[in-house]
Amino acid sequence: MGWLLLFCAGCIEIIFALSLKYNQGFTQLIPSIVTALSGAGSFYLLILALKTLPLGTAYAVWTGMGAVGVAILGIYLFKESVDVYRLCSILLVIIGIAGLKLTDNY
Repeated sequence: MGWLLLFCAGCIEIIFALSLKYNQGFTQLIPSIVTALSGAGSFYLLILALKTLPLGTAYAVWTGMGAVGVAILGIYLFKESVDVYRLCSILLVIIGIAGLKLTDNY
């Protein structure tokens, strides 16, 4: 159950980070509400996941999911660069997340 909660927290973290771009310094009402709710929701699910998962692993996976999701969606939504070094870096984060999951005994 902890891993499912963590996965959901990571997905909501992506929404949180993307909404930061759209709220334009909290001057746009709907994106600002999305930012507040998704931030709180992501933290809440992370806190629940931490009841059964080790802190270091859970936090690294949560931030890694957010970083990878935002990097990939940044390429798609905001036309950010797609060079080989960027893609390899994203892949390395994914490998790190998978490694943490595979070495976790929970």
